[in-house]
Amino acid sequence: MPAFPRLSSALSDGAVSLRPFAERDIPEILIAHQDDPQLHRRLDEPRPPSAAELGRRAERAEADRLAGARLTLSIVTGGGDLCRGQVHVHELDWDSGRARLEVWVAPGWRGRGLARRALALVGAWLLRDCGLHRVQLLVSPDNAPMLRAAERAGFRREGVLRGHARGPDGRIDMVSLSLVRADLAS
Repeated sequence: MPAFPRLSSALSDGAVSLRPFAERDIPEILIAHQDDPQLHRRLDEPRPPSAAELGRRAERAEADRLAGARLTLSIVTGGGDLCRGQVHVHELDWDSGRARLEVWVAPGWRGRGLARRALALVGAWLLRDCGLHRVQLLVSPDNAPMLRAAERAGFRREGVLRGHARGPDGRIDMVSLSLVRADLAS
């Protein structure tokens, strides 16, 4: 299984940067989960993560990157270093050249284009530099801001996966969006 290339510097468009998840991000992630009690559900987690769980994830992050198993990137703004959200790259199939993304933005930073910029940055990097052919994003049909962000980042709606995920009141549908290498040329 290939490894993700090491980021010699953060992926950046000048306004938003993506850098590898690290222990220094834990306080901001905990605050985001406090400010949005439903965040863990959108990330398909049974409960908000504890500081200890986040610490273990941070410790495993480099090994996961080297193994090509998953990658978590923290979203930072301007010249700052505080985590404003994250992009998770997982469900990698290197042989088929595809992966699934999840993105979240802290409540106080939503509506500023961070998700759109982060998705555009990571999508282009995965398709151009990492050799993938397709990246997919699954979004609840009720999450209109994330659907808009994904489409503005170049992702195209493919359809609805009925009853695909667990919700608080049973199964929920998810909208499938993708970005493929050919989309970068257009």
